Amino acid sequence: MPSQKIETGHQDVVHDVAMDYYGKRVATASSDHSIKIIGVSNTASQHLATLIAHQGPVWQVVWAHPKFGSLLASCSYDGRVIIWKEGNQNEWTQAHVFNDHKSSVNSIAWAPHEIGLCLACGSSDGNISVFTARPDGGWDTSRIDQAHPVGVTSVSWAPSTAPGALVGSGLLDPVQKLCSGGCDNTVKVWKLNNGNWKMDCFPALQMHADWVRDVAWAPNLGLPKSTIASASQDGKVIIWTVAKEGDQWEGKVLNDFNTPVWRVSWSLTGNILAVADGNNNVTLWKEAVDGEWQQVSTVEP
Repeated sequence: MPSQKIETGHQDVVHDVAMDYYGKRVATASSDHSIKIIGVSNTASQHLATLIAHQGPVWQVVWAHPKFGSLLASCSYDGRVIIWKEGNQNEWTQAHVFNDHKSSVNSIAWAPHEIGLCLACGSSDGNISVFTARPDGGWDTSRIDQAHPVGVTSVSWAPSTAPGALVGSGLLDPVQKLCSGGCDNTVKVWKLNNGNWKMDCFPALQMHADWVRDVAWAPNLGLPKSTIASASQDGKVIIWTVAKEGDQWEGKVLNDFNTPVWRVSWSLTGNILAVADGNNNVTLWKEAVDGEWQQVSTVEP
């Protein structure tokens, strides 16, 4: 499929782009304090809505699973997280505003839909908050205080399928685990136990020499192995794996890009990793049979 240029209409840097579940709409987040919703097809794009409420740069936007309706979450330098709801077509309202964080909220991630409507947020105040929707329309909050004391840059949920469980067995409760990256150069894994989040990796995963910019937990398709990718200001992407629950995580450098690496993102099957680096390159990587990671292509702009 040939690449298609989308005019966002933003007046400043675009920090994030998120495609909805059906691939029909794109949400963009910008330093101009706004979010744009753009309809996309194979041949054209169309501006559908502009969402204005944040009072600082908007860092990330994420679509909820459509079983919860048409919902979008956004986070900003202003310390707020906003849940946006689409009522009539292209008419968006603020369904909820979270003011729990005292400084920039840098990363947000919806949990796997099997867990429910649940949003994790990482902030420069060092804390991670997890907001879970209740049936009555309210929200419950759980927190990981001082997850990364100098600041949380990124959060990502583990797949809800328990590692090693066959897909669709449905006998096990969904797993609630998170990973996070921070300005302390570490990646940490967290697990929800009896309503409390506890660190699930000892010690913290430490191979980066500078800020961790992004973390992404790979889909596991019910296989025993768990995999996390981390991207850093130090130019490296590291693939962390654990063979089975309770083992130690092991890190392996995928590549040194010699420029800060901003984002990492897995394919739906978890076998291809997209990497966005500071030289404006997006590259795709795949694990070979011998366990080495190889670049399979470059995404042309």
